[in-house]
Amino acid sequence: MRKISEELNGVKTVGIAGHIRPDGDCVGSCMALRLYLEENFSQLQAVDVYLEEIPKSYHILQGTDRILTECGQDREYDLFIALDCGDMQRLGQAEKYFRSAKRTICYDHHISNTGYADENYIFADASSTAEVIYHVMEPEKISKAVAEAIYMGLVHDTGIFQYSCTSPETLEIAAELLRKGVNGGYITDTTFMEKTYVQNQILGRALLESILALDGTCIISAVKRKVMEFYGVKPADLEGIVGQLRLTKGVETALFLYELSNQEYKVSMRSKSIVDVSAIASYFGGGGHVRAAGCVMQGSYHDVINNLTKHIEKQMKAAREKEEQAKAAQE
Repeated sequence: MRKISEELNGVKTVGIAGHIRPDGDCVGSCMALRLYLEENFSQLQAVDVYLEEIPKSYHILQGTDRILTECGQDREYDLFIALDCGDMQRLGQAEKYFRSAKRTICYDHHISNTGYADENYIFADASSTAEVIYHVMEPEKISKAVAEAIYMGLVHDTGIFQYSCTSPETLEIAAELLRKGVNGGYITDTTFMEKTYVQNQILGRALLESILALDGTCIISAVKRKVMEFYGVKPADLEGIVGQLRLTKGVETALFLYELSNQEYKVSMRSKSIVDVSAIASYFGGGGHVRAAGCVMQGSYHDVINNLTKHIEKQMKAAREKEEQAKAAQE
């Protein structure tokens, strides 16, 4: 993979965007790349980041006050970079700038990425897009501000370095960032662990109303629009709920749904060691990783759950049969 400096020949304007409903890795990656470009390449006349509204806690990163949330004006960038986004449509409003740009690049770690840019650097084994972005930079040119943004991305997509996507290289990168002066504990507490009162309320309700399925191996919870309105929460306030569900003892797969509109649900899926949730998400038009993925589905709550659990059950059955065959072969 080439360094970002090699991609800037003749480039004066750069646009950057991540996926809709941006999470910590998306925001961290976008801000890290923007700050790095601004600090090291004075020939660039504009480096703009387009994202939907981000959680207040993410504003600890330098430059987040300059994020653009609207794409009303017509722009033609010399280079447009998509980060942490599996397909062009998930860029939201910024898709039009991606389409009109003279050249496009995509950096991502989603195995379901469709390879929609002129140049695509997709590393499914990377813990996060933040990890991918780190490798296009020259380590000695990474400032503390850039390091903080990368670190936030690592923390969020690895679940504070707990998930199976965390590799020795991931931890080595984190160590290098800490040597830049990053306060890892502060970033972790402020952007990942700390919850507002209403976030804790909605988490409590989601846990209280959760159900077990498939002989206790699947846990499911959903939040309707009227409940979100009652608590005054936005989609960003629901981050972390599916991860908490996943921690339930005996559970292999966790499903969390929230209602986008009438009979339309945003689905988040997590698994521990057997179920490939990215395959299920891709089947329903979404994407993600083997152990963490999502999609948007139409239908009633029961229709959505029935469709998802059928696919989970099929994979679980196949895994059991494979295990039985292996045991029989050993005997």
